[in-house]
Amino acid sequence: MRALPHQLRSIALIDGEHYPDVVAQALQSLADRFEIVGAVFLGGTEKIESSDLEDQALRLYGVPVQFATHGPEALQEAIRRWNPECIVDLSDEPVLGYTQRFRLASYALAAGVAYLGSDFHFNPPKLERVAQVPSLSVIGTAKRVGKTALSGFTARRAQALLSGAVGAGPGVVVVAMGRGGPCVPEVVNGLVGRLGSKQLLRWSRQGRHAASDHFEDAALSRVTTVGCRRCGGGLAGQPFVSNVRSGVETANTLGPSMLILEGSGATIPPVATDVRLCVAGAHQPIDYVAGHMGTYRLLVSDAVVLAMAEEPLASREKVDGLIEHIAQLKPGMPVVPVVFRPRPLDTVEGQEVAFFCTAPEVQLPVLARHLEDQYGCRVRLASGGLADRTQLRADLARAEMDAVQVVLTEIKAAAIDVVAEEAEHRGLPVVFVDNDPVEVAPACAGELVATIEGLVDLALERFRS
Repeated sequence: MRALPHQLRSIALIDGEHYPDVVAQALQSLADRFEIVGAVFLGGTEKIESSDLEDQALRLYGVPVQFATHGPEALQEAIRRWNPECIVDLSDEPVLGYTQRFRLASYALAAGVAYLGSDFHFNPPKLERVAQVPSLSVIGTAKRVGKTALSGFTARRAQALLSGAVGAGPGVVVVAMGRGGPCVPEVVNGLVGRLGSKQLLRWSRQGRHAASDHFEDAALSRVTTVGCRRCGGGLAGQPFVSNVRSGVETANTLGPSMLILEGSGATIPPVATDVRLCVAGAHQPIDYVAGHMGTYRLLVSDAVVLAMAEEPLASREKVDGLIEHIAQLKPGMPVVPVVFRPRPLDTVEGQEVAFFCTAPEVQLPVLARHLEDQYGCRVRLASGGLADRTQLRADLARAEMDAVQVVLTEIKAAAIDVVAEEAEHRGLPVVFVDNDPVEVAPACAGELVATIEGLVDLALERFRS
């Protein structure tokens, strides 16, 4: 039968907990909206004999039926076989529960296919190709998992790897979107001089969010950045509103050798890129990383950095379990567990310092000890309150601040309009701090660099093909 103009080419998900004639009638009732070209039988035998079901399936249901031994694999095969525009879910508990539905929806969206049921509808994110050079995106499963640190690290490695390919342009350009980004995409040249606290304070006093990710990337990694904004984020990472497309178009005009697009929170840059690096938090619940729509993020990625992979945030058993879950979802995808360690951009040897960051309180002693051991300073105050202004102001008012000679801070949240302002009021210099990723077991030294360089090579290969 020829499809009507308004019909969507579709696959139905069915089960044996419904009588076959109920399913068949339901399929017929959907004919005004969907051209059902096939069905995937997901199991259930309460209301149907399974022994000869395969021989009778076409007669019972009126469409070709594929039988699932494993739901996601069967759905992938059905998508390859029938090339649908959407999946229509006519199944239910107990065959499909919440967890299984999110997993199937993730596989459908990763294949570019919509997934809908009676009271829900998931659309695959719209990702247009805008970049005119090889591109790599850094996405995450949450806020505060280290995307900006990994974006900067990746940009520096890519810049070094592509140095022979860089002409008159800026080399690698980072396009960052944030919840406090500019209304018109803004170019910040990190190659000429280093952005300091005084410049960022001037911008902050003009009413700008001077700790936005593109300022952080430019200041810490010495790369040209394009700042963008976004508002809202869907379950699969699509922002509700953003100016990222315009930001990429701006970046194209700079003559870059590669673009690195940085996600925001769990939101994915809404443009197509050649490869994706996913940053997940080992401290997150496993379902947030490898379940729900975390599954989608892993399926559309080419490598994973598993951050915060240390006690007390995550046990070795938790890290190993996450690696195993990811391997089951996407066998062979590199997974590198790391921790982040602060690195001041200027010397602080012999100085009494206050250190401000967004790390959980339980991590502060480890980070303070690292600063003291590696950089020869004495940490009089360590605060994780950059994202909590009430706590931050209380920390800045503590007596320990009177002995401080240098303020160390990440470029996050209230770092400029609160911390840098207080430092200037006290006449204290501000030294910005980057966060370096360091591999932890079961990774080995050099594995992260090798993974990122592999992603850069893969981006070049896919762009050329």
